[in-house]
Amino acid sequence: MSKSLRLSEKWFQRGLWLVALAFAGFLIGLGGQIVDNLGTVERPLALEQFMDPQRSEQLRAALALQEQRQAEAGAALQQARQKHQVAVANSHSARETFDNWLATRSATARSEQDPEVIKRTHGLDALAAAERQALALVEAQEQAQLDASQAKDKAQQQWNALEEAARGPYMDAVRAMELRVFGYRLLLTLPLLVVAGWLFKTQRKGKYWPFVWGFIIFAGFAFFVELVPYLPSYGGYVRYIVGIALTVLIGRQAIVSLQRYLERQKAAEALSDQQRRETLQYDVALARLAKSVCPGCERKVDLKDPAIDFCPHCGIGLYDHCGSCQTRKNAFSRFCHACGTAAQATPR
Repeated sequence: MSKSLRLSEKWFQRGLWLVALAFAGFLIGLGGQIVDNLGTVERPLALEQFMDPQRSEQLRAALALQEQRQAEAGAALQQARQKHQVAVANSHSARETFDNWLATRSATARSEQDPEVIKRTHGLDALAAAERQALALVEAQEQAQLDASQAKDKAQQQWNALEEAARGPYMDAVRAMELRVFGYRLLLTLPLLVVAGWLFKTQRKGKYWPFVWGFIIFAGFAFFVELVPYLPSYGGYVRYIVGIALTVLIGRQAIVSLQRYLERQKAAEALSDQQRRETLQYDVALARLAKSVCPGCERKVDLKDPAIDFCPHCGIGLYDHCGSCQTRKNAFSRFCHACGTAAQATPR
């Protein structure tokens, strides 16, 4: 900001910049919501939409059936294992009891003729048979669960093959949808950028410049920030190509602008001192002098040296003398700082 501005004017300028930033912030928030919601315009795609409907329905039913059978077999296996554990425990307990009874009884007859021994032996045989029966039930349920698991795996493999066949068309459709949605977003943000460019060229110094700059900031943010995450990738080629194109476009414009600037500077330096003074704005001239820069050619000048009255690079007058009191003063000042006499020729 120029040092020649009044203090109140400086604060007003700062306040207006806050207005511009606040306006841009609200526009950015609104634009972000709109750009994000444009993705809901297209109906979401699912992989199953590209699979054979009849075949997929059959496989889905087969998978559900095998999952149900596997669950039922698992539950039955748990019951069978529990029964087998009970049978093993009963048999083990009876065997211990029988062994203890044999160790403590006093038999005078032969054991094969002892009715109690025969009775207990038959009981142990019955328990062993129950244990073997429970084990057979466990093995049958394990086989049933294995059959159900293998049938499910087979159905799952068929389902995976059906998905794999549909994946190519699905990805093509997704890319086409992303490209369409990106087109919608581009159709929204590109005109905003064009309008922002026109406003920058024609209205950036107008009466309502805070709103103009707020819109410019919003349009630039919407195009260069909000749009970038939605840029189709295609393996990164599109993004790199767009980045190269933007870099070339911006770089070319910068080179052209630099050439035009150098041509304008060259043409301005060919004018007389008075003509060049009339083309310079008052605030701009004072701001450049405050930075020890020549207002005409924008090159560095040692303004602290009292012997320098003209720019050694372009020859424009930097200091002159008051026509009333002959005090050395800034050639761009409108009034003499010593006596207050108005300068005869001042820049705009």
